[in-house]
Amino acid sequence: MRCQFVRSVLLSIMLLAVPFLSSAATTESSAATTDASAQQQLEQLKQQAIALNRELFILEEELLFPPQTQLAVFVSVDAGSFFRLDSIQLKLNDQAVTAHLYTESQLAGLARGAVQPLYKGNIRAGDHTLTAVFVGKGPEDRDYRRAVSHRFTKADEAVLLELKITDSSADYQPDFSVEVWSGN
Repeated sequence: MRCQFVRSVLLSIMLLAVPFLSSAATTESSAATTDASAQQQLEQLKQQAIALNRELFILEEELLFPPQTQLAVFVSVDAGSFFRLDSIQLKLNDQAVTAHLYTESQLAGLARGAVQPLYKGNIRAGDHTLTAVFVGKGPEDRDYRRAVSHRFTKADEAVLLELKITDSSADYQPDFSVEVWSGN
């Protein structure tokens, strides 16, 4: 809410400055000099607007997702022949918070080493249980559905978790795990 007010004030200031620059560009006495000067000022205003927009985005993220209440979950895949991911459903304290159905291009990106942000939200301090349900094709092209749960305690800092899908050559099955990046 506060961020929208700041954004609208900055936009109003910029809109008030544009007619001034355009009227300065239309004067005939020094058209060539004024036009170049107006273009430079307009370019400077554009650069300032871009910088302000970047700062507002960061402020908005901090207001919406303060580190004291933030939970972020990411997905990575290091699986080859034992599992092909179709979808993931994420539950927090037995409540569904998100689900994602994967496209071919997303799977190709994950196979190349990309890490996908799956969920970002706010939670209260205390004990929580995160459950991820993985659906896909397992060995011999069989339907595969596995879940992994992770208990953690949310304190005053952000909790960053990674859901990892890896191949286990010991038993020729996929392995699903949760790795803690920060927090508990």
